[in-house]
Amino acid sequence: MRTVVLDTNVLLADPSALTAFPDAEVIIPETVLGEIDKLKTQRVDPDLRFRGREVSRMLFEFSETGSLSSGVETPGGGTIRVVALRSDLDMPEGLSNRNADDRILAVAAQVCQLECEDLTLITNDLNMLLKAQSLGIKVERRAEMEAGFARRFIIRPFQRYRVPFTILAIAIAVFAAVLALAFYATNLTDKAPAAGAGVPTEFRDMLSADQRSLLDGLVALQASPGDLDSMQQVADAYYNLRDQTGDVTFAQKAIDYYERYLKTKPDDVNVRTDLSAMYFYAGATDKAIQEATRVLEAQPDHIQANFNLGIFYWRGRTDYQAAAQSFKRVVELTKDGDAHTQLIGDEAKKNLASIITEARAAGQPLDVDALGIRDLTGGVQ
Repeated sequence: MRTVVLDTNVLLADPSALTAFPDAEVIIPETVLGEIDKLKTQRVDPDLRFRGREVSRMLFEFSETGSLSSGVETPGGGTIRVVALRSDLDMPEGLSNRNADDRILAVAAQVCQLECEDLTLITNDLNMLLKAQSLGIKVERRAEMEAGFARRFIIRPFQRYRVPFTILAIAIAVFAAVLALAFYATNLTDKAPAAGAGVPTEFRDMLSADQRSLLDGLVALQASPGDLDSMQQVADAYYNLRDQTGDVTFAQKAIDYYERYLKTKPDDVNVRTDLSAMYFYAGATDKAIQEATRVLEAQPDHIQANFNLGIFYWRGRTDYQAAAQSFKRVVELTKDGDAHTQLIGDEAKKNLASIITEARAAGQPLDVDALGIRDLTGGVQ
């Protein structure tokens, strides 16, 4: 049976890669799970975070049929297994345990050495490809999914959620009722309420993680209205709920709490970056650009603020040149980063290619040489 090792970028480009090798043993290095888990707390492109959640969901479903560390069968007759880097074996020469990509390569090398010779590493990362070849590991690239404008920006957001919108509406209504119950219960006593006080466990179990976080944060703010941690917790929960539902009401709520937070802590560039994203989703493009620019005045190398600014200029103002300059900056900032950071750079390159194509179609062709982006767009000029 053929053995394939999947790199992080392959899974985040297309989660279905997990089941794309029906006659093979698919190995997921434990480091890959760590890279995907990082996406939960990072403000990256929503599509990227969605694909990360999809990979986690699929692996969880596989884990229900057996132990992933021992290997479970896939529908096509193959297997899937999560493999940790063995500390009792030396790292291959030229690789460092401190580098995530190197740990993935080391797992491939160890499996190749101890278990099988017919092993192939699947990656879309050029540096990893070259390193694998130098180690004598067979390596292949997997073509990434292509998505036109309609699929990427219109259809896909509605494909993310498997629960019908009628059920989603009911869930939100139930959530509102639970909030009302919580506030009623906490107002019956003069004691400071604990998180979730007055809410039956059975009701809390019906809520998603973000809904529970929102509930706990709101209850905590009733007891201590100036608590910055609770303020950010509530804002972040609204941010995530907006991502999940597309409901602009959640963006407006997030804005309210982020602004309250920043009145006390105006130098928190990460919170201000999140605020800029919520302004954009609420339709306030000018304010979104203003807040992102304010972040970059304080911290010019802030990757997410640069990325967001590119989106704001591109999708909010159709300013192709300004958007291209922002994404070029993201590519420059991420070229020497870890695997997760380079994924953001890859997204920026894809956006640059799309911007060049759109600008040309709109009769506003960009001077790619003057902008210095000719070598950053994967052949699109």
